[in-house]
Amino acid sequence: MEAVKTQDVTANDLSWQIQYQHDRCTLCGRCLAACSFRAIEAVMEKRLVGLPTENQPAYRIMPAIRQKNSLTEACVGCGMCEKVCPNQAIRPVKNPYSRQNLLARAGGSPIKRGGRDNLHQDRTLDKIVVGRISQMTDPSLDAERHTFDILAPFGRILPPHELPFKNDGHSLQAEGQTPPVNWIYPVIFGDMSIGALSARAWEALALAVAYLNEKHHMPVRMSSGEGGMPQKLLGSEQLKYMILQIASGHFGWNRIIQAIPRMKADPAGILIKIGQGAKPGDGGLLPAAKVAEHIQAIRGVPKADLLSPPNHQGLYSIEESVQKMFLSMNAAFKFRVPVAIKCAASATSVSVYNNLLRDPYRICGGFLLDGIHGGTGAANEVSMDHTGHPVISKTRECYLAAVKQGRQGQIPLWAGGGLGLTGNAAADAFKMICLGANGVFISRILIQLMGCIGNEQGRCNACNTGKCPTGICTQDPRLVKRLDVDRAAANIVDYMLALDYELRKLMAPIGNSSLPVGRSDALISLDKDVADKLAIQYAC
Repeated sequence: MEAVKTQDVTANDLSWQIQYQHDRCTLCGRCLAACSFRAIEAVMEKRLVGLPTENQPAYRIMPAIRQKNSLTEACVGCGMCEKVCPNQAIRPVKNPYSRQNLLARAGGSPIKRGGRDNLHQDRTLDKIVVGRISQMTDPSLDAERHTFDILAPFGRILPPHELPFKNDGHSLQAEGQTPPVNWIYPVIFGDMSIGALSARAWEALALAVAYLNEKHHMPVRMSSGEGGMPQKLLGSEQLKYMILQIASGHFGWNRIIQAIPRMKADPAGILIKIGQGAKPGDGGLLPAAKVAEHIQAIRGVPKADLLSPPNHQGLYSIEESVQKMFLSMNAAFKFRVPVAIKCAASATSVSVYNNLLRDPYRICGGFLLDGIHGGTGAANEVSMDHTGHPVISKTRECYLAAVKQGRQGQIPLWAGGGLGLTGNAAADAFKMICLGANGVFISRILIQLMGCIGNEQGRCNACNTGKCPTGICTQDPRLVKRLDVDRAAANIVDYMLALDYELRKLMAPIGNSSLPVGRSDALISLDKDVADKLAIQYAC
């Protein structure tokens, strides 16, 4: 008898277990073909068929489907096998007794995970509700028929006394140049690069943005993410809907610089990414498995792991960051395009924001704060779960710091990181705006609209592997074909139209026809600590 190897990994050690009913299986093989993680295999097994007789043995060798006892090919619970099975003979089930998180550090390497957190924290936004309702003496608005001004600035806003205008007694005469400002919808599609997403998924986002702008007149803007953009888009009129991001790796910027003379339209803005909420103080990573040929061409790199430094190599202070923004605007776009920075929410966020507010050049066109709940394509699990700061309190502190100086609104505040986590991005955006943000940026909810099945209970969340079963976060041509671009774009458009209506339904009761930036009197909290921290009313 073979000795029991107690340290071998079995299915009971893995996070997901495959439940297989051999009596319902017709051995069509669809589940094997659909599993991009190769977590199951076809085997021959001995099966009891009855009592033995002279002509019939008790056992028969029969084909079957079996889960692999492997950490590298472990099931992630995506459920693709269940979707394609015509007989409902197979499905993944969450294993509450898993040891995978303890064992999956083979070779001494840390665990990486694509997006989502495992902390299961109660969301602060869910402890806040809209508590001020205009009534008889201060009537509310009609959400159906009233005209609402749902626009937010992307660009530096000068106070009245600094505007370069001269009154000659008859009219205002301009005596200088004002910083560029674009008035856009208060929801930006966040930074997801071509590379992190498949080309089809990125195309779906771009299609949705163009459709919202041109058919529904919603000035939604989309950030390109690090890694450059397709040449055709750089040379098209639709570039005006894009915010070009430059991150610490500077990937893809050679192509962008070379395309500037041929651009038919200016981009909506430039975003210099200093940090991100999912792994603050750490650089980005695009695994070699996702660096396909078209990614190599766009970024100008060989097929290898693409690591971004934790900071911009030429920037070591806020003052230098401001100079960099000044130079990028002057040299590249002749002061026609606003430039903003994106930082991770942290204990130092207010200091950074204060320095930007005092900038004598009046250059910085936006301050984007990314919180700890922001998803990412390939972060170390320890970074995602144990570093960073929730975005809500830091956004509030930045706004109140600007109010103390009388400079609120001069540098627009944008907040992101886990917004829309419960499915209602409109409510989250409204609450953040009342706390002081000019607008929000969302990402995770967009890929969920396209078909992403990952969640906070550990399902899938394998964006970093390049084996995304829905074709969203992979460059594998076989998997990418699973994504229906038109349907993905239509889902995003439908959601944004509903979000716009829901925003009006929240603005109308408090009597605001424009965005209620900083109107914290409209909010109450059911949690005393939250109310005290955010300086809003407490209700019990």
